[in-house]
Amino acid sequence: MRLVKNSLLLAAVVLLAFAQSCDRPVDHSKYFNLDQKVTEDNVLTKAEKAQGWQLLFDGKSFEGWHIAGTDHQPDSVWHVADGMIVLDKRKPFARGAGDIVTDGLYKNFIVKVDFKITEGANSGLKYFVDPAMESIPGGASIGCEFQMLDDERHPDAKAGVKGNRTLSSLYDLIPAQKENAPFDLYDFNTAMVYVYGNHVEHWLNGVKVVEYERNTQEWNALVAYSKYRNYPNFGNAEFGHLLIQDHSDNVYFKNIKIKVLD
Repeated sequence: MRLVKNSLLLAAVVLLAFAQSCDRPVDHSKYFNLDQKVTEDNVLTKAEKAQGWQLLFDGKSFEGWHIAGTDHQPDSVWHVADGMIVLDKRKPFARGAGDIVTDGLYKNFIVKVDFKITEGANSGLKYFVDPAMESIPGGASIGCEFQMLDDERHPDAKAGVKGNRTLSSLYDLIPAQKENAPFDLYDFNTAMVYVYGNHVEHWLNGVKVVEYERNTQEWNALVAYSKYRNYPNFGNAEFGHLLIQDHSDNVYFKNIKIKVLD
C-alpha cells in the first residue's frame, strides 16, 4: 500500500511539473522559421506582418533606443551605417559609448536579431533588463544575456563553468548546446530569444540551444552560484528592456525584430 501511495505521489508530482511546463503555447516552431529569404534588410516580410512582428531598428536611425543610464540616443561610437547598427573599437567611456537599450519594456515576446562579430569580439543581447538597474553612462547594465562571442579567441569562453560563457549561452548560467547549430564568424548569424511567462529559449541560426524556466527554486539556486548572486531577484522580473552590449569590440547588428505575445 505504501508503495502504491508513493507511486501515486510521484505520478502527481510528474503531472504537476508537466502541467506547469505546458502553461504556454506548445507549438511555436513557426516563429523560428528561417527559410524565408530576406531580399531587403530591416523590413518585415508579408508573413512577419501577418504574424504581428514589429521592427526595433529601421535601418536608418536609433529611434526607440537610448544609451543605458542616460536619456539620449547613441551619437558617436555607436552609429548607423549601410543599414546596420555598428560599434567601433574605441577607448573606454568615449562619448556615445555604453550599452544601448530599448525605450520599450517587454514581457512575453520573441526577439530576433542578425549579428556579426569580429575576431576576438565579445557582445551580447540582454533581456529583462531592469530599468532600476540601468547603470551609469558607459557601464554595464544587468539582465539575462544571450552571449555573442568568438569562442576560439576570446578568453571569456574558457571562464565560467562548463562553457556557460560561450556563444549563445545564457551568460554565466547555462551553457549552450550548439553542436548542431551552424555559425559563421565572418558573416551575419541570427539570434532569437523566446519568452513566455517563465519559459525562455535561446535559438542560434534556427537551432534551439538553451531552454530554461525562471522563478523556480532551481533557477534561484543557479543564480546564487553565478556572478549575479548579489542582484536581488535576478532574472525573475515580469518585464524589462532589451539591450545590446558594448564590450569595446567591433560588432554589427541588423534586422532587429520583435513579436509581442501578450
